[in-house]
Amino acid sequence: MRGLWPRASARVRPLAEPDRAEVLELLERDPVTSILAAVHLDTLGRGYDGAQLLGIDDGDRLLAVCWAGANMVPVGDVDAMAPLAAHVRRRSRRSSSIVGSSVLVEALWSELSGSWPTPREVRGTQPALAISESPRVPREPRVRVARPVDFDILFPASVAMFTEEVGYDPTRSGGGYAQYVRGLLANARSYVVTDRVDGATAVVFKADIGALWDNLAQIQGVWVHPLWRGKGLATAAMASVVDHIRANVATTVSLYVNDYNATARAVYEKVGFTAAGTYSTILF
Repeated sequence: MRGLWPRASARVRPLAEPDRAEVLELLERDPVTSILAAVHLDTLGRGYDGAQLLGIDDGDRLLAVCWAGANMVPVGDVDAMAPLAAHVRRRSRRSSSIVGSSVLVEALWSELSGSWPTPREVRGTQPALAISESPRVPREPRVRVARPVDFDILFPASVAMFTEEVGYDPTRSGGGYAQYVRGLLANARSYVVTDRVDGATAVVFKADIGALWDNLAQIQGVWVHPLWRGKGLATAAMASVVDHIRANVATTVSLYVNDYNATARAVYEKVGFTAAGTYSTILF
């Protein structure tokens, strides 16, 4: 509830290693919607390139944390969003999105909207889903972990996915996205199905482990080649990805999806994903 503590008493500060226990307590309340902040836990006390984990406290206890980097990811008490916004307004905008639990994202944006640019897109309702059991559909036996040698066929699929999902070509701003994809490959975090397209081997399905924390993995970057859509590939391939992750990486697999993407939501429901919260994303 709002109003349980005076906003004027809150302070926003960089978090450090002595704060770890309190930070963990906040993150573990709702791991599925906290994971995008939790993956930065090892940066406590040593942010990089201006990015850092911030804490909002009232002098007695930690009320919220926020990863403030290329993305802003708030976690914790909704009342802490007002002092967080006041802190953020005092420094130049560095984040290209605000993402996380819908209640917190909406509260933070309501405080920032008068001073930040008009968003490029607001995705207000993104169901967060999770699965902790064996999928209940047939598998796609061709699913495999992609290797660094697969970069040349994976990168075009990754660019196509990003362009469809976010709305612009990620290669237009330099080589950062290629470096990101190479990082996924180096850490065995991409899954692919390949087939022949126009006489050449190409990726026709892909999915990435975009975030990994404790015993929870978040899938991102799911994409099916246009020629293979509507043929059941996504359902069977996602089931195989979930199998591999649960056997080798983390026992719970999560993701979030746009509420208007009825096709993807139907795929995830068939695989066995169930509701685990709600995200919102604001893109600038």
